[in-house]
Amino acid sequence: MFIHSNIQISMRIKGFFAGIIIALPIYLIFSCSSTPPANDTKAITRSTASTDSVAIVQPLKVGAERLDQYLALLKNKKVGMVVNHTAMVGKTHLVDTLISLGINVHKIYAPEHGFRGTADAGEHVASYTDKKTGIAVVSLYGSNKKPSPEQLADVDIIIYDIQDVGARFFTYISTMYLVMESCAENNKPLLILDRPNPNGDYVDGPVLDMKLKSFIGMLPLPIVHGLTVGELAQMIQGEKWLKDSLKCNFTVIAVLNYTHNTEYILPIKPSPNMPNNQAIRLYPSLGIFEGTNVSVGRGTYFPFQVLGSPFTTDTTFSFTPVSIDGMSKDPMHMNKKCYGFDLRNVVYKKEVDLSYVIKMYELTSDKAGYFGKNNFFDKLAGTTTLKQQLIEKKSATEIKQTWQKDLVIYKAMRKKYLLYTDFE
Repeated sequence: MFIHSNIQISMRIKGFFAGIIIALPIYLIFSCSSTPPANDTKAITRSTASTDSVAIVQPLKVGAERLDQYLALLKNKKVGMVVNHTAMVGKTHLVDTLISLGINVHKIYAPEHGFRGTADAGEHVASYTDKKTGIAVVSLYGSNKKPSPEQLADVDIIIYDIQDVGARFFTYISTMYLVMESCAENNKPLLILDRPNPNGDYVDGPVLDMKLKSFIGMLPLPIVHGLTVGELAQMIQGEKWLKDSLKCNFTVIAVLNYTHNTEYILPIKPSPNMPNNQAIRLYPSLGIFEGTNVSVGRGTYFPFQVLGSPFTTDTTFSFTPVSIDGMSKDPMHMNKKCYGFDLRNVVYKKEVDLSYVIKMYELTSDKAGYFGKNNFFDKLAGTTTLKQQLIEKKSATEIKQTWQKDLVIYKAMRKKYLLYTDFE
């Protein structure tokens, strides 16, 4: 039933001198077609030297860097790649790396923000030919978000390698879900190169009510799901979430020396308005503001690190969004002074922090327009109740209590699909 399959494990132990032994990491490859491993086969991520009890942290190695584990799967194949600017092997893009090794990279499939990661949030991305490589780039954020049979017909295998940030409404995981479904329908194998989750050290938020299913929330996950994309792929298949309970023939190349307690600072910003770790860590708490009349700083050089609105004036901090090419061309409240809060130096919490959305609703002079004219806020929150709870001035504690039953069920399910040592 589960997807931790085809496990290959090798361990080498080398003694440096008497009394000091360093256990090198267990190398794991996970794919989707046989029995689950025993619980004791989870990845080992750290080793210790006994002389001074100091932990020796092995260098983290993302799935894409483990070329020796997957190149054989690509030989003599026409390869399609679902990638963006984050698919790096060291300082070289994975596409260029594979081409240099003689792999036939036949087609690229681009998610939201495009292959080079420069398009605005929600901006239509067209298909084109990449000037650098001459490879056809098929948009999965244009006329269709799911690869069509025609778009997959001339490839033999698909690679998915995109850096996620661990929030349900970050659309790269929606792209992965639809790619899995299309691969299952068209009998194409899928290779998922795993990367760490920078918000993978906690789970929180309301679990999506599937009546609100959309591209910003396609799966019954809490806002912060606590999974890498490889683990999420296992959950998607294990819980039979693909259409008609289809099974995708996928393989996950795991991250070495990673646990859900590992602090991982992304070397490349994952999207145009996610410029640093502070923004990434605040994103799960601030993302729901995209469904309100409050700016999260798009149109500044510190998006997802400030909050403000022209309808909030009882604060000392303000900013004015402007058009910034490559980040936000047409931001909310462009050229209008927005009053609110500077969060660039706050200590983020390992939770969906409701204090921000509660405070901004309390201060706004436009409560009627706070939640916009459609149900975008509900889709981001994953529930229709949060809006009503804010209107009724419920406390954060009261609101969070209504999430707990679903979270307990989700956390128990999540544990079945973990590839790495958990934070609990």
